[in-house]
Amino acid sequence: MSEVAFNLLKYCGAAYLAWLGLNMLLRPRRAFTSAETDAKPAGNWFIKGMLGNVLNPKVGIFYVSFLPQFIPQGQPLILWTFGLVSIHVLLGALWSLVLISATRPLSGILRREKVIQWMDRTTGMIFVLFAARLAFSRR
Repeated sequence: MSEVAFNLLKYCGAAYLAWLGLNMLLRPRRAFTSAETDAKPAGNWFIKGMLGNVLNPKVGIFYVSFLPQFIPQGQPLILWTFGLVSIHVLLGALWSLVLISATRPLSGILRREKVIQWMDRTTGMIFVLFAARLAFSRR
């Protein structure tokens, strides 16, 4: 029974990815909608981002499974955990700042019709390839 449920979920996921990918390939956007470009973020974006990370189970699993192996035996657990988490947060913030700093000057190029269509078609092709790989995977 679990194999049937697994395969059903796998094929539904592959079909959804293929549907998304084909839509992006066949009907790429020509421009971003004015609602996407002109909209001001509602509420505090920092709180929304923080809650998105705190409520994401993958983040908790990372901290519980990955970080403890780097804490030396016999050392203060809370201090080392806080230090490692701080390093992880700092690296994430620096990476975000690099991405923001790099894409802001490029926004004029990234908003061109041909670039938007190329990005949509490329993303669509990647989705279709992921769907095919998922559908034909053994486990």
